[in-house]
Amino acid sequence: MKILQTGSFSRRAKKLPPGEKAALDKAVGHLLSHPQAGEPKRADLAGVRVYKFKLGSRLYLLAYLYDQQAPTLTLLAIGSHESDLIKG
Repeated sequence: MKILQTGSFSRRAKKLPPGEKAALDKAVGHLLSHPQAGEPKRADLAGVRVYKFKLGSRLYLLAYLYDQQAPTLTLLAIGSHESDLIKG
């Protein structure tokens, strides 16, 4: 499966401390084997899925797109709250 990252996701992921980066890598690995694991969004965000995972005691959200036709996982945004996902 091909993995793509948006610029905002890449910038945000680079700023994570090493321990949190390892947890993010584990979450992405889980999505590679279970791409439908995230909750599908509706309305304006149709097609976007959000996967929730813990980093220490904080709950993080990982927004992504999954294309079944050409197996591709596009990582859109990561944040600890919905407002963080919007800000990028």
